[in-house]
Amino acid sequence: MFEREKPERRKFDSTLFTNSTVATRDDYMASMERVYDMLSQVPAVTATFDQLDEIDTNLADEDSALAILSERLSAGDRSLNIRNLQMFNTLLDELDRNTDGYSKLLNEYDKKMDAVKKDVEQMKKDTLLLHIFRDSALKASFQVQLQQLKTKWRQADSLIRLYSDQINDLKAQATANSITIEDLISRVDQDLKDIGTRAFGKERRYLWEPRAPGIRNNFSGDNFKRSLAEEQQLARYYFANTRTKRFWLLTTGIVFFFWIVFNFRALRRRNSLAALNEFKFRYITTWPWIATLVFILSLAPLFDAHAPAIYIESTQFLLMALLTIIFWKRFSRPTFYGWCIFILLFLLVPVTRVLGLPISMQRWANFFQNGFSVAFGLVYLFSRKMEDSRPRLMKAAAWLYVFLNLLAMVCNLMGRVTLSQIFGATAVYSFAQTVSLGVFVRSVVEAFLLQIQTSRVRKKYPEHFDYKKIERSVGRFTGAVAILLWLIVFTSNLNIFDAINDALTEFFNTPRQVGSLPFTAGGILLFAGIIWVANFLQKYIAYFFGDTGDDAALDDSGQRSRLLVTRLILLTVGFLVAVAASGLSIDRITVIIGALGVGIGLGLQSIVNNFVSGIILIFDRPLRIGDTVEVGDKKGRVKEIGIRSSTLLTEDGAEVIIPNGDVLSRNIVNWTLSNNHVRMSLSFTIDKPEHMESIQPEAIKEIVRSHPNVFAARPPEVLVNILTSKSMEVKVLFWGNDISKNTLTSAEVRAAIYRYLDQQGINVV
Repeated sequence: MFEREKPERRKFDSTLFTNSTVATRDDYMASMERVYDMLSQVPAVTATFDQLDEIDTNLADEDSALAILSERLSAGDRSLNIRNLQMFNTLLDELDRNTDGYSKLLNEYDKKMDAVKKDVEQMKKDTLLLHIFRDSALKASFQVQLQQLKTKWRQADSLIRLYSDQINDLKAQATANSITIEDLISRVDQDLKDIGTRAFGKERRYLWEPRAPGIRNNFSGDNFKRSLAEEQQLARYYFANTRTKRFWLLTTGIVFFFWIVFNFRALRRRNSLAALNEFKFRYITTWPWIATLVFILSLAPLFDAHAPAIYIESTQFLLMALLTIIFWKRFSRPTFYGWCIFILLFLLVPVTRVLGLPISMQRWANFFQNGFSVAFGLVYLFSRKMEDSRPRLMKAAAWLYVFLNLLAMVCNLMGRVTLSQIFGATAVYSFAQTVSLGVFVRSVVEAFLLQIQTSRVRKKYPEHFDYKKIERSVGRFTGAVAILLWLIVFTSNLNIFDAINDALTEFFNTPRQVGSLPFTAGGILLFAGIIWVANFLQKYIAYFFGDTGDDAALDDSGQRSRLLVTRLILLTVGFLVAVAASGLSIDRITVIIGALGVGIGLGLQSIVNNFVSGIILIFDRPLRIGDTVEVGDKKGRVKEIGIRSSTLLTEDGAEVIIPNGDVLSRNIVNWTLSNNHVRMSLSFTIDKPEHMESIQPEAIKEIVRSHPNVFAARPPEVLVNILTSKSMEVKVLFWGNDISKNTLTSAEVRAAIYRYLDQQGINVV
């Protein structure tokens, strides 16, 4: 019998539970793949080091600038220029910030390289990869893969070495620059501090004393060229590292230019340039190139208080040249020639500095320059031929100019060279700045008036308006900005700007505490300043859109309503920004609100009531600007709805100011809430005619309908009533289109009906 074959039984695979250390070919391939991937990441990592070349170039430029600065500070400068020292300080601060940025970026790069090196070290410890290189059979079997790996390794190793060396070199260079910068900053700060004590002491011999024997002048053309080249190089580097400041300055100037150009273009399209004649503009034109440049150059100190001396002198000279073009036709000949003499005196200040003259020659040159400036100032003050350019402000500036030049002469005589240079430069720049800022203020005022007139022409308002009040208001604000600019220039030239700035910064930033409430004077000032700016904007924003507060804009109720909402938004946003900027925390705000709640409970109910009522009037709109309303016993057109009160303009021209709380608490009769129509009634008492048909009511109706302000959709009515046996009453009822013209319409219709009745032989009693 054939024995049936049994199926083979599956055996248990015990290798699953063993700890075998024998690597398979797949294990070796996976290990080499991991190493290959890791090496492939090295170019990707080093590709992120894209700023190394830029850092290298910038650090090299820093080296050059630091070398010049070190040389200038170590040369025992015989005529120390304070403005350049201030520029050195600003430049060194900028270099310090840049170097810190470079160091941080290089540290980030270094960390990435350390991570790559760590991965490479881990790769070198890979046992599977080491086993391949030790076993010749395995090495032969993976020859192709190992060759690819070797090529990738050479590439990665060269990149790691290259970038590691470059990063380390740049880090060392940045560290060296940081040390040099800190040293130079301390030296500049010390020099600036020493100026105060050294300036009041005797630095040089008296001017009339002979020079000590054996001392020679070292002036040469090479010294002049080298001094000028070094200053230009420092100025270029300064501008390259502070270009953001001038970007915003130029942006402001471009906005100012196109603001004027677009307004002139709008007036030209409407053939309304003649509307500007009453303003008698002096500085802005259809293409205001000169006014814009004066605007930019006048604002320059606000954006860059510590610019290089060569930059300040160049911008001031350009400003003087522009003013010369402006004054060519505006000044009388004697005044214009005097202005040209001042420009020559102005040019002597930078020329004597840049030439690098020996100190004795420079002192004598400054002495004669200051003396001639004093004589020029006195001639300007007392000459009758220059009265056309001597307003009160210019007289004060001229007296200051004379006084500072006299101080410079006295200090020069007594050997106080630094102090003499300070007073001489301050005299020239302060007077020049006064003249330029006068033109600056007038240009801004003219640009604002141009904006108002253009908006009025666009909205078809009457061209004439009372601009004197607006001119004074805008002039005061712009004048405050001009005074700030003048003080910056004046204190910078006297070398007290930094001291004042540091003292004010310390005062305003010092923490103070009242009870448990911490605060700083700067936070309070910032809070008040932002609130003031918000109030200023909400007060004058209407002018920007042509609404000067006269009756011309009453009919444009939509614009005034939008302006009212805009004012409320400006005040609200201003308050929130002021709170955020002042650094008050939420719990402190809660305390303030609680204090306000107590104040409201004690005595501010009416103020809060009026404020809330104003908001209700804005959004609920029971009355709008331009509506004819009756509030209590007062009737008139709504001229303004403010946050606290509203204003009615009566037919007699009186302006009635009513608190908003009183407006809402009384019955409001709004004649124009849904339309401007109004019913008018005329009554005539006549002698009873012989024939009643002679009255002809239809003819009277036709007379009424012929008037342009009569509402044609609602026919007029004529009622004839018998009063006595000898007299009758003719009553005419009709609707007018515009309630604001009801008095005029009634008078004209009455006159027309009277003429008709007279023609009919009817006697009107």
